[in-house]
Amino acid sequence: MEQNVLNREDSEPKWELSVATIPNRHSRYGIRDYILTLDPKQDCQEISYLFTCYEFPWDVTRSLEFALFRVFGVAKGTPLLASTGEFLQRTQKRYDDTVLILSEILENGYDRPRGQAALVRMNKQHGRFQIPNDEYVYTLSTFILEPARWIDRYGWRKVTETEKQAAFFFWTELGRRMGIRDMPESYVAFDAFNRAYEQEQFRYAPENELIAVATRNLMLSWVLPKPLFSLGAPFVHALIDDQLLQAVGMRRAPVWLQTLVRRSVRLRGQLVRMLPPRKKPHLLTRLPNRTYSKGYAIPDLGAKP
Repeated sequence: MEQNVLNREDSEPKWELSVATIPNRHSRYGIRDYILTLDPKQDCQEISYLFTCYEFPWDVTRSLEFALFRVFGVAKGTPLLASTGEFLQRTQKRYDDTVLILSEILENGYDRPRGQAALVRMNKQHGRFQIPNDEYVYTLSTFILEPARWIDRYGWRKVTETEKQAAFFFWTELGRRMGIRDMPESYVAFDAFNRAYEQEQFRYAPENELIAVATRNLMLSWVLPKPLFSLGAPFVHALIDDQLLQAVGMRRAPVWLQTLVRRSVRLRGQLVRMLPPRKKPHLLTRLPNRTYSKGYAIPDLGAKP
């Protein structure tokens, strides 16, 4: 059994050794300027680490939560998701398992032991089911595209082309190691695939709604007691586009509420811009976790056979 993640031997991501040497490290745009000197293909793991753990930790987490929502709009895939029971009966655990597996890979890279172990665990979980290749490609596209889309709308600065290309190379290499085939060959091609796929595959199904509501209610449970979920739901809906709302059977928030919520999130980004740069990485694998309060071992993440 592995030790609690807080006490693991390889406790520091390898890129931490070079963070202190970044020129203008204490400038608000110091890390961005450093990223611009890196190669988006060769250095995609380091760029993804700096982008996720220093520049935009809150935004990346929120964007990937809503990326998960997008998968629920694909009607042909949700019967399998519903049948496992993980999204409906163990929603918090399913969320925590996903976050921790992806965070192990993002924080450590896919070439280090913990990142490799997380990838093995993810492949083992997926290998239990016959998931069509196109659904894998679509899910991968949301990981590549949604963080940049969210940050360009709400973040404290815009995403650079180097960061977008690094995301493409990072996630497509991960996809290759997962055995995903026929991936688009560029960031732009992934964007075109993503939009066309949603246009073709987003349609309502009861399973879409069941899983989306369970996940939305999980998010609400972090800030509200259950009796207030109905009041909080429109605030979540305000951040979701109409096409997806229709596919998951959720009601559109009033225009005034959409404006209020989106401006509030945008204001947060403007306020963050005025803060000094982050001094330490925001590592989700080190934070208190609702499911694994005493720590976890990577082989324990995910559903049991």
